[in-house]
Amino acid sequence: MSTDTAAPAKKRGSGLFQGLQKVGRSLQLPIAVLPAAGILNRLGQPDVFGDEGLKWHDVAAAFAGAGGAIFDNLPLLFCIGVAIGFAKKSDGSTALAALVGFLVYKNVLEAFPVHEAVVKAGEDTPAVYNDPGVLGGVLMGLIAAVVWQRYHRTKLVDWLGFFNGRRLVPIIMAFVGLVVGVAFTLVWGPIGDAITAFGEWMTGLGATGAGIFGLINRALIPVGMHQFLNTVAWFQLGDFTNASGDVVHGDIARFFAGDPSAGQFMSGFFPIMMFGLPAAALAIAHCAKPHRRKAVTGMMVSLALTSFVTGITEPIEFTFMFIAPVLYVVHAVLTAVSMAVTWTLGVHDGFSFSAGFIDYAINWSLATRPWLIIPIGLCFAAVYYVIFRFLIVKLDIKTPGREPDDEVEDLTK
Repeated sequence: MSTDTAAPAKKRGSGLFQGLQKVGRSLQLPIAVLPAAGILNRLGQPDVFGDEGLKWHDVAAAFAGAGGAIFDNLPLLFCIGVAIGFAKKSDGSTALAALVGFLVYKNVLEAFPVHEAVVKAGEDTPAVYNDPGVLGGVLMGLIAAVVWQRYHRTKLVDWLGFFNGRRLVPIIMAFVGLVVGVAFTLVWGPIGDAITAFGEWMTGLGATGAGIFGLINRALIPVGMHQFLNTVAWFQLGDFTNASGDVVHGDIARFFAGDPSAGQFMSGFFPIMMFGLPAAALAIAHCAKPHRRKAVTGMMVSLALTSFVTGITEPIEFTFMFIAPVLYVVHAVLTAVSMAVTWTLGVHDGFSFSAGFIDYAINWSLATRPWLIIPIGLCFAAVYYVIFRFLIVKLDIKTPGREPDDEVEDLTK
């Protein structure tokens, strides 16, 4: 009888789940570009260098154009970023393949307008094309990554040897872009209508819709799949025609384009990231054992400042996410409440990176009633502190500074 143990069976669906997590991580690369777009766009606003500010019109136009270049090409940026982030051992040829595929795909879409352009005296109506937006860019990026991984080591016959390996992939992607573009012209109509209807439904829910988004957003962070939800809400849902006549999609692009109804899926994060979570960090520090309180306080103050200034919350959330799921559930519910409250009170704010003080200050004049975020945030800070401190003590949760001393000693050897 063999004593060899069989390898543990792979759980059904685990491969798919890991793949989705990898896609979610790949979305972080293009999203990292957005702070540059937000700052450039903000400097191009009238109250900075424009008519209402320093009246440096050319400077304002340059900044606005620079920021617009990023916002106007988000699908392309997501395509290239996702391709690089998703492919194993990707390099410049991965990005080139994604670029070639996307350019072909985009021009194929524009070859089949949904409504032809109409030219009349004094009134021109531009052609309307199928526009999958960022979702189309993400799909093309994923396809480019898969094609690159499959064919970047392919060797052809000797007389075609110049096109071996990495040089072959952009050629393949040109034809893939053609096929995907044609496919989208056939199927995007009902898909786009469904996304539009979903966006209108979520927007129509008002505060409830904002709260649902906040709850699901926080709930997906432990499994690393929140970027899927964010991509749809921030870059796809809703549309707004800016002053130049261009149609922009998604909560972020609409906010920076001046849409007064934008911010439903962003405003409520400011009270949580600037006030609520820092207060939770303070509660964790105060609940630490006396002989460890100084060290834990130093760490928690640093994490709290990171959350307040930049809106990066994961360092705080990971201090209690897995050791105390009940605290994370409370955090998710309070985020939902904050999203609903801010929307109910008419607060419309937005960010290019996250809901920290930097974005809050930079985008002050673009927001509606941003001053309300401070009193709302202070209220949430009090709620977070009281609930976290009560639950940590009541349930004896082993947050940082409350672990058994022998475990702490083992960890520091």
